[in-house]
Amino acid sequence: EDTPQVAASMAARSELMMALQQWVKAEGLTQQTAAGLFGVTQPRVSDLMRGKWERFSLDMLITLTTRTGQHVELVVG
Repeated sequence: EDTPQVAASMAARSELMMALQQWVKAEGLTQQTAAGLFGVTQPRVSDLMRGKWERFSLDMLITLTTRTGQHVELVVG
């Protein structure tokens, strides 16, 4: 977190990753099934579930979140 910008990006990615992890668990999905729904490979879902935030851009996490049917809202303040 060298800069406030990097810290803000990390915080946003972390929040989205936690929401995605919770959704996968709440739906009772296997990583393979989640991968199919997300349109990614199972190893990418494994990275997601293990919290490998550095492997995901903010854009990708927003895309995955919207594929779950959830709405992403950005608050600037």
